[in-house]
Amino acid sequence: MNYLEISFESIPEEKKEILIALLSEMHFEGFEEQPACLKAFISKNLFDEEMLQQLTAKMQLDYATSELPDVNWNSVWESNFQPVVIGNCALRASFHQPIKNIQYEIVITPKMSFGTGHHATTFMMIQQMQAIDFNHTTVLDFGTGTGVLAILAHKLGAAKVVAIDNDSFSIENAAENFSNNHINDIELKMADNAKAQGSFDIILANITRNIIQENFRLFNLQLTEGGLLLLSGLLKEDEKSITVTAVNSGFQLKHKLEKGNWICLLFTKNK
Repeated sequence: MNYLEISFESIPEEKKEILIALLSEMHFEGFEEQPACLKAFISKNLFDEEMLQQLTAKMQLDYATSELPDVNWNSVWESNFQPVVIGNCALRASFHQPIKNIQYEIVITPKMSFGTGHHATTFMMIQQMQAIDFNHTTVLDFGTGTGVLAILAHKLGAAKVVAIDNDSFSIENAAENFSNNHINDIELKMADNAKAQGSFDIILANITRNIIQENFRLFNLQLTEGGLLLLSGLLKEDEKSITVTAVNSGFQLKHKLEKGNWICLLFTKNK
C-alpha cells in the first residue's frame, strides 16, 4: 500500500497541535514533528485533497505532497515516541526501560490510535483523573483509542470499566494494550454512541466537540446523580458552546484545565 507524505513548513507551534487533531479525523495515520515543520502520513487511497485544501486555506498554511511506498509505521512511531510522566503516572512503550518512583505505569503500543499522553488533551485528562477518587466506581471511557484512560481508571481503583470506540483498529489496539498491562476485566465494545452502555459514576470522553455535544443527553441519562463527566478534545474556543450545552443538559462546571490552545472540563451531574 502506497502512502503520501504531506509536509507543512513554517508552521507556528500553536497551530501544530490543532492541525494534528484535525488531520487525525481525515484518516491521516502518522505524524512527525520537527521545529516549525510537521509531516503527516496517509494511505493514498484515503487521501482527499479537496478537503485538505479547504482546511489549509482556513488555517492559512501551505503544504507539499510526496509519495512514499511501504511505510513501516512501527519504525515511524518508535523513533518518535518517548515516555511521558504526568504527575504520578508514566506512559511508556514496551521497548522503554521501566520508570522508577512512579505510582502508575502504563505500557502502550499507540500505532494509529489516539492517546499517548503527548497530546495536550490526553495529558490533561490523565492529570485531572489523578485528582478524582475512582475507588469502587463504575466508569465509561467513551472513545477509548489506545485504551490509556480506561487502563488508568482501572489502576486508580474503579470497580468496573467499560471502554467503547467506533473504530475497529482502536478496539484491536486497546485490547492489545489491556493485555500488555495485565488487565483482563475491562469491558471493551464497538459502539458509536453512549446509548445502552450502562449506569456510571464517571464518564471520560476525550473526543471532538461535535460528538460530545451530540451525546450530552445520553451522558446525563447514564450518569448517576452527582456523577462526574470529564471532557477534552476541546479547544479554548469550544468552551462557551460546550458549557451552554452542558448546563442545558443538567450539568455544572466543576473544574477547568488549560494547556496550549486546549482545555479539559470536569462537570458534575445535578442532583
